[in-house]
Amino acid sequence: MARSERLLSLLQVLRRYRRPVPGQALAEELGVSIRTLYRDIASLQAQGAMIEGAPGVGYMMKPGFMLPPMMFRSEELDALVLGMRWVADRCDKTLSEGALSALAKVAAILPTELRRELEESSLLVGAPLKRLAPKVSSDLLRAAVRSERKLEITYVDGNGAESHRIVWPFALVYFDQARVLMCWCELRAGFRNFRSDRIVTVEQMDERYPKRRSTLLREWRNLNQVASRTILPESDSIDA
Repeated sequence: MARSERLLSLLQVLRRYRRPVPGQALAEELGVSIRTLYRDIASLQAQGAMIEGAPGVGYMMKPGFMLPPMMFRSEELDALVLGMRWVADRCDKTLSEGALSALAKVAAILPTELRRELEESSLLVGAPLKRLAPKVSSDLLRAAVRSERKLEITYVDGNGAESHRIVWPFALVYFDQARVLMCWCELRAGFRNFRSDRIVTVEQMDERYPKRRSTLLREWRNLNQVASRTILPESDSIDA
């Protein structure tokens, strides 16, 4: 392990504790000798880390200390840039602006060399396929998922049949051509997926649904035994 990574790992470990930790325990957790640990702590203190303690007493980091500039491997940086660029290019205005803002914040705290690598990344997002415009706001759907509120929707399926549902939205899935709202449907008493471009009307209800969204997602995964990346609307093809 490089020294910079070792120092960062030491900071991460110290952040987990609210009481002084014996030096020997820290050394064993990090897989280094006690002498190396003492040198690393002295080095961090010299750089401004608010680490208090002494040999035989234990060490702890004072609350509020910010970690030093982020360090990423090249593949981590590539994944970050590509993912943020995809969101900025493919998602609605709110998420697009959020992705660009987050990327700018990361760039601002990177060391100069990594910042240059981020800014000069050659991983680009291609032109999107034709996407069907949703009739309802993605902001509203995301808000319902976050707040765990029931939605009353009017939905038109691929055959043009209209239905009225009360659903418990617990996830929103982003495809290139469509967005899919994952729900528990009270009408069908089961899990159903609804393409946002086929939701004609939507109203967020005051009532929260009786389960946590994390529980619904876990139950859905257990029922289907597939990863979330394979989600498709139950009766509607994305290409329909």
